[in-house]
Amino acid sequence: MAYLNDLWPDVPDIVWNVMLLTVAILAGLLLKFILVPFVRLKAIDDGNYSLFRSAIRHLNKVVNVVLPVLLFNALIPFLRITPRVYQVIGKVVEIVLICCFAVVIIRIIRIAEDYLNHQFDYNVADNLRARKVRTQMQFIRKILVAIIAIIAVAIILLSFDNLQKIGAGLLTGVGLGGVIIGFAAQKSLGNLLAGFQIAFTQPIRIDDVVIVEGEWGKVEEINLTYVVVNIWDKRRLVLPIQYFIETPFQNWTRTTAEILGTVFIYTDYTVPVEELRAELSRLLHGHPLWDGKVDVLQVTDAKAQSLEIRALMSCRNSGEAWDLRCYIREKLVDFVQRNYPDSLSKTRVELAK
Repeated sequence: MAYLNDLWPDVPDIVWNVMLLTVAILAGLLLKFILVPFVRLKAIDDGNYSLFRSAIRHLNKVVNVVLPVLLFNALIPFLRITPRVYQVIGKVVEIVLICCFAVVIIRIIRIAEDYLNHQFDYNVADNLRARKVRTQMQFIRKILVAIIAIIAVAIILLSFDNLQKIGAGLLTGVGLGGVIIGFAAQKSLGNLLAGFQIAFTQPIRIDDVVIVEGEWGKVEEINLTYVVVNIWDKRRLVLPIQYFIETPFQNWTRTTAEILGTVFIYTDYTVPVEELRAELSRLLHGHPLWDGKVDVLQVTDAKAQSLEIRALMSCRNSGEAWDLRCYIREKLVDFVQRNYPDSLSKTRVELAK
């Protein structure tokens, strides 16, 4: 292509340069529009999850920039510009390419995360392993993104000679600067180290059911310095990640999602306990939320004016346990009201003659 500069010598330089830029942009977009339909056809055949569909979703926009810039970079030698302008344009294109490749690598990491999320689906009853992998993957992805961004910025800065000299001069003050930064960022660094500890020791995981600050919710996000808990009423509780290292909290799904549901009712001493026990068994055996393992009714306390009766039932997870507890409480109270109304909790008064 050495003869390219000799074509149309009468064309003004500015027009020639605009033509080359236009050719690079159009050729890059044309190449994308040729490749994408083939990838989409493959994605359609892959069912619910497709690696190709994930790639299109994450790389579609960045490819619109990467391909034209790559082609324009190849055409830079054929621009009709002065050496000084050539150097400036070359530097700008180099910086854009560094940024583009950094974004592409980050997007590839997101594609890998999508693949692992598909392989380890936590929308199942026994999702302990899936939650472990997702928690680690989410934290590792954020660390890798931060590292890639820092490396990209460092490569851009090191490409300028004057910034290299400035960097060398700053090294003399790194000792004092490190001490100052260490004191200033002590809390943030503590949270970051706590994030590493949580990612690999995993006292909490994504989608864990926890009780924190007196609130019931699920762990929605684990970020580098904070955790977001989705409260049952759709509020979001944001806590520093170090909270889960230093403060006691309840994790209802630490080793398994299974949980026992408890229902307390208070009745008169005349209530037939065996009849209540049989009614509980009948209600549980006909309900899809019961996992078939625990079915217990006991008198757990005898107070001055009432009996405390506790019903225990096992469920696959805490959400189902809540719904089943409400159902059993409602039906047991209804059973006593309909069949043994005299056994409802009451206060007796004896009148002296």
